[in-house]
Amino acid sequence: MLADKKIVVTGGAGVLGAAVARTAAEHGAAVVLLDVVDAFDESLGVGHTVDLTDPAAVQSCFKDIGSFDVLANIAGGFDMGPTVFETEDALWDAMFNINVTTLRTVLRAAVPQLLSQGYGSIVNVGALGALQGLANMGAYTAAKSTVMRLTEALSGEVKGKGINVNAVLPSLIDTPRNRADMPDADYSTWVAPEDLAQVICFLGSDAAKAVHGALVPVNGLV
Repeated sequence: MLADKKIVVTGGAGVLGAAVARTAAEHGAAVVLLDVVDAFDESLGVGHTVDLTDPAAVQSCFKDIGSFDVLANIAGGFDMGPTVFETEDALWDAMFNINVTTLRTVLRAAVPQLLSQGYGSIVNVGALGALQGLANMGAYTAAKSTVMRLTEALSGEVKGKGINVNAVLPSLIDTPRNRADMPDADYSTWVAPEDLAQVICFLGSDAAKAVHGALVPVNGLV
């Protein structure tokens, strides 16, 4: 599905990022991993340690990467919060920095390269829960809904220039942290990282060349 393509995966040291890298490699892609921590599985691809909120560092990193075919924006994070009226600036800023600032910084560096090539695919990660506001998740759902609106806006700007931009909207992803946070949950209903990775790789493939600005729910059995 991704034979002879190069995919850049942000958040490549995380659970989902590693799953996307592994799945993409199985589909024939060369993989480049970006993350703020130097904890890459080197068997999955070439790792670059970079602060994704630092525009100069990200620009330099993408200059080193050169041409690529697919950008999987996996970097992001989640924290529950208090009520909206009790949410402190620190939590609000943290949710937007990790979910929105990282995305905008990477797009600023990556999209010009894709435009110069005249082809490429971008896959972002929204959240199914962010289709509406949820109690005690105001900062997170606001940040992820911003990711979704930026996905749609960017798609409208570049779809006529050979670039596909879409997003997946997972429900609960089966990760060690989520299991630790919700020990009594039924994990069998959650989305396996490998299953979500398959959808991401499809959206990055030529098979999805007619798909633009889609927000694709990936909700398992939830």
